[in-house]
Amino acid sequence: MVHVRGVDAVTDADFDAEVLRSGPPVLVQFTADWCGPCRQLAPVLAALAEEEADRLRIVTLDVDRNPETTLRYGVLATPTLLVFRDGAPLMSMVGARPKRRLLQELEGVLA
Repeated sequence: MVHVRGVDAVTDADFDAEVLRSGPPVLVQFTADWCGPCRQLAPVLAALAEEEADRLRIVTLDVDRNPETTLRYGVLATPTLLVFRDGAPLMSMVGARPKRRLLQELEGVLA
């Protein structure tokens, strides 16, 4: 699995506890070992996890190893980024993006 420094991995088994019951908003990267754009996004997410630790939690979920959660949220492509707040998906983004663009897209969540 694509491991991102400073970012925890979640699974089907702990998704509800780690994401849906989280206090701060959670950005979930749906990823896979074979996904090149996921690897491109890894340093962006690592930097964001460090810089926004007090306002946003970032986790990854391997789509191949966790089909239940992947299907539940209709994820068809990797990387898909879903932001959850108060147990519900708030926004969805598909594809790698530079940090500046990701921060712009997350402005409403981080405010």
